[in-house]
Amino acid sequence: DHPVTTLKECLDIALKNNSELKRNELVLKRSQIELSQSRLNLLPSVSANISHGISQGRSVDPTTNQFTENTFSSGSQGLSAEITLFNGFRMLHDIRMKAVAREAGRLDFENHINEFKLDVIEAYVQVLTATDMLTQSRNQLEVTREQLRRAEIMYGEGEFPPGDYYDIRGQIKSEENQLENNKKVVYTARLRLSRMMQMEESALGNLAPLEARSGGQLALTADLYDAAREHLPSIRALDQRITESRQQIGIARSGFYPSLSMGAGLNSRFSDSYTTSYMTQFNQNLGKYVSVSLRIPVFNRLQTVNQVRQAKLNYQEAQLQKEIRLQQLKEEVSQAVFDLQTTRLAVTNLREQVDHYAESFRIAQVQFEAGATNSLLFLAAKNKVDAARQQLLIKQYEYVLQQYINDYYQGNLGF
Repeated sequence: DHPVTTLKECLDIALKNNSELKRNELVLKRSQIELSQSRLNLLPSVSANISHGISQGRSVDPTTNQFTENTFSSGSQGLSAEITLFNGFRMLHDIRMKAVAREAGRLDFENHINEFKLDVIEAYVQVLTATDMLTQSRNQLEVTREQLRRAEIMYGEGEFPPGDYYDIRGQIKSEENQLENNKKVVYTARLRLSRMMQMEESALGNLAPLEARSGGQLALTADLYDAAREHLPSIRALDQRITESRQQIGIARSGFYPSLSMGAGLNSRFSDSYTTSYMTQFNQNLGKYVSVSLRIPVFNRLQTVNQVRQAKLNYQEAQLQKEIRLQQLKEEVSQAVFDLQTTRLAVTNLREQVDHYAESFRIAQVQFEAGATNSLLFLAAKNKVDAARQQLLIKQYEYVLQQYINDYYQGNLGF
């Protein structure tokens, strides 16, 4: 027996293996690094340098600043530190911007996960639909073959109309072709699901069945829209993007303010023109400094002004993007509610239709076996009930999928 794979197992494997999600996760990790760096920018920068060289001919001795024509080696050492004291709150705005950008990235990643789950669920349902269609086509073929076995016996005895006999044989070939087509559909559906899970189709096993949840009150469009607006990560991410663009305005405005920085350092020199040791010269030539630098922007060809204008436009665009997305969401939610309602009604109608056509086929079969009717009426009744059963099967799984879609908008997808 092949192992049975549940929907939850498929989702767990797909979430673990899918390369697209792994790539999206890298974006989230980059935003965390950028946030960490923006905070580290508040710290002073410290650097050290050391150099050594050989001079020939007329050159300046760095320890005496006098010309000499001797060949000598010399070097210098230095340690410096610098810290920004004020730059128009640019770094503060940058930290806040990177923080909301990270949160927006986290919500985007969560949205990718939910959408991917929905794709896997859809693929899972398609496999179940195709598999059950294949089973149904096998059952339909077996019913026709049973009639053919009966017809062959009677036809051999001259008690079965030739036209009816060849009608049934033709029906057999038609249903055999349909069976092969359904096998292809099953394989294609399984291949799609296994690709999402990044595993071999042969390792997928049999899928556990899904049942539609019983009745209950269907959500109203307005209620589902409110739930989606509150719970969908993609909508909450847009709020973070608006906040991010607002911080960008602050970063741009910081260019109007003076910037103040402070630096300090140590430096020394060495030359082998003197017989004293390296450390002795280091101590003798040691210098120290402290500096304060004030930079006042006067005119930069209106670059800062235009950067602020651009940042404000980006802020307005972020707000408009949310408005556009909310309009799309309202349309999507309305469609989801409508589809769920109509699909549930269709399932109810199709169940009644199958019952009626099944009874009609039973009567036609009794009459056909009694020789009271011909193959045309028998096969017509059979094709009607077969088609109705197929439509019912498809709609039942469509209803299951629509329930998951509504769960998605309610932020209650589970798993």
